[in-house]
Amino acid sequence: MSKLLDLMRALGRDAALAAEYEKDPETVARRAGLSDEERKAILEKDHAAIMRLTGLTEGKFATNHLIKAYDD
Repeated sequence: MSKLLDLMRALGRDAALAAEYEKDPETVARRAGLSDEERKAILEKDHAAIMRLTGLTEGKFATNHLIKAYDD
């Protein structure tokens, strides 16, 4: 599985990680082991690149917002 997809899923289920990402997304992306291309895609919120890099299709990636499985 893609490290980028792993990070996106982790951000949706881990409130502490999501809060850290909001404060310092570059550090979180680096710590997740993303490639330069993956890091650029997530930091720039490049939907097309994220889809290409993760293998997601339009139906599986229908939002540009985080879907959180936890309460704020």
